[in-house]
Amino acid sequence: MRTRKLGKLEVSELGLGCMGMSEFYGPTDEQESLATLARARELGVTFLDTADAYGIGKNEELVGKAVRGHRQDFVIATKFGFVRDPGNPQSRGIDGRPEYVRAACDRSLARLGIETIDLYYQHRVDPAVPIEETVGAMAELVRAGKVRHLGLSEANPATLRRAHAVHPITALQTEYSLWSRDPEDELLATCKELGIGFVAYSPLGRGFLTGQIRRFQDLAPDDFRRNSPRFQGENFARNLALVEKVGALARERKATPAQLALAWVLARGEHIVPIPGTRRRDRLEENVVAARLTLTASDLAALEALAPRGVAAGERYAAPGMATVNR
Repeated sequence: MRTRKLGKLEVSELGLGCMGMSEFYGPTDEQESLATLARARELGVTFLDTADAYGIGKNEELVGKAVRGHRQDFVIATKFGFVRDPGNPQSRGIDGRPEYVRAACDRSLARLGIETIDLYYQHRVDPAVPIEETVGAMAELVRAGKVRHLGLSEANPATLRRAHAVHPITALQTEYSLWSRDPEDELLATCKELGIGFVAYSPLGRGFLTGQIRRFQDLAPDDFRRNSPRFQGENFARNLALVEKVGALARERKATPAQLALAWVLARGEHIVPIPGTRRRDRLEENVVAARLTLTASDLAALEALAPRGVAAGERYAAPGMATVNR
């Protein structure tokens, strides 16, 4: 596995999104998740992405178990900012106050069982707190030795510039894939200009671009994708037609749709690192092959024709989620 630079932070070319190991995508299996994390280490996929909101702390505890005894082998990224009530898991708040930042960091360190977080993100920008105040508190964590590098998630270019003026931002994390190309409007160029790495989450369209989801009914009853506009009704049918076209091109290249979709993200720039999520070893092994798949100019042109900007039917989140992004 080759490496890439997020700012000054060196990470594996592909990361591993750990969210689904604890929540959101139906039944979980801790033993298989731990085995997947162990296999990731063997394959050199050592950039792990978690957050205190995933499983309301359980995901950080899982990642902590996986890295115990191998801490030096991993780059660990986690996030704060989403506030969830264990008594009402559906509730969502956002908190960027300095005192919350400090307390959230200490809780994450304890759950992960580590002394320092490699990359600490604000999960969503809090519109009630100036970004300068939030990032100022995050910078204090760097000076205290609790955090090495800072990141933001779903921030717009103006917010990113303001944050970077307070303390160097190492990475911006935003959804980016063949069917979510909004970052191309300005974000990717801003990151490149400022020397900030770009971490692409959901590079497989929350699994849709793998070609494995054929019917809405394939989603578990508690799968959060049931509430995603892109997985509903007529949007589902239109997006499935797109996936079938990508799948046909992948077969021509003797690759899977997932490998082709990941190779496309990797080809968009050396400062871009995709973090496909999976909780299964076989899917991880499939994804890793994408790092060895070189797309030709003809391949890229064909994908551009199949999946031009704006091709996806439906918003990427329901209205409440869309209100928290790009701000």
